[in-house]
Amino acid sequence: MVMKAEEGQAEVILVGCGAPNRGMGWYHAVQMVDKKCPSASLDYVVEPWFMGPGGEGPGGDDFKKWQAETEATGVEFATSLSDLPEPKAPRLALISGRTADNPRLLTESIANGCKCIYLEKPGAPTVAELEQMSKEAEEAGVEVLMGYNKNVCKYVRKTREFAETVPGSKVTFVSNNAYENTPESLGECFERNAEGMLKNMAIHELALLASFYDVTVDNIESVTADKEFSSMQTLPGPSGKEFTDFDKIKFTIKTKTGTEVSVQADRCGGTDSYAYVTDAEGKEIFRYYMPDEEDKEHVKMLEEKYPTAMPYFFTQDPDYITVKERVAKHTVDGQPAEGVATIGIAVDTLKVAEYLTPSLQEQLK
Repeated sequence: MVMKAEEGQAEVILVGCGAPNRGMGWYHAVQMVDKKCPSASLDYVVEPWFMGPGGEGPGGDDFKKWQAETEATGVEFATSLSDLPEPKAPRLALISGRTADNPRLLTESIANGCKCIYLEKPGAPTVAELEQMSKEAEEAGVEVLMGYNKNVCKYVRKTREFAETVPGSKVTFVSNNAYENTPESLGECFERNAEGMLKNMAIHELALLASFYDVTVDNIESVTADKEFSSMQTLPGPSGKEFTDFDKIKFTIKTKTGTEVSVQADRCGGTDSYAYVTDAEGKEIFRYYMPDEEDKEHVKMLEEKYPTAMPYFFTQDPDYITVKERVAKHTVDGQPAEGVATIGIAVDTLKVAEYLTPSLQEQLK
């Protein structure tokens, strides 16, 4: 029995699975195999690394075991998009590989008859590449939507709703990672995420600013770093090469249209993301965490089910489901995928990241 998309479902190809318990693609697959997204049928997994040269290296055995279990549920595995048959239902490519491979994978997905493409953040290494991808998809009549899951997060919605009730209030979005505060740990982080903090960790927050606060390069009046909070370091990575990046940054953007909004990101700040609202006098009047108390029970259950998986999968589990379900449903019925960022928003977001980085670096020198 081969599992194929039923009436009302998109035929999903996961492109770039990664290692079980570590790869974001793997977690997307697990959610679809567990039928968490009613409009998405995971029919194919394309994984050239672990089904090719990476199969004998670290994580290879884990992948083979997981592949066998997943094939037993009817999912077909391949090493290339060109190996797949013609679509039998509206086809959605979920691209979750290395950012540098995305331009090529988008081209292959379009050639493979995909009606819609779900692209993981930031979409491409540079603005120029992402703009070219956007143009290519538009000319082919293919919609590209982005995996900016914080756009649909409960804590973002609750905070925005509260701020709208208080005239003159200001929102700050806070993102934390749990790296050890040592030169070795941060050096490894800086090298692995060489695109820099604003194109990597804080890109979700910049997408919120582009989506909901009219923040574009053309509309930024000023950006001010909080020098007391912020820190920039130059550290050697595992290769011995040096990298300069923020280990923590806080800044406020004022737009020409009169909006003021702040972002705070800390590589060594823990595991919680949250947002808070301050009144016109600068006093904090509201704060909402991810995960909240209700979600913590859910996180605990997932930790027991997948004890060796990356912890951030669990705190964002409901949001990954929401984005996938909305994109899959859109692929089937063409109705707008509410709250999901488009590739146009992704281009604006990446432009903002490229604009802010030198300005903030200069302020912190």
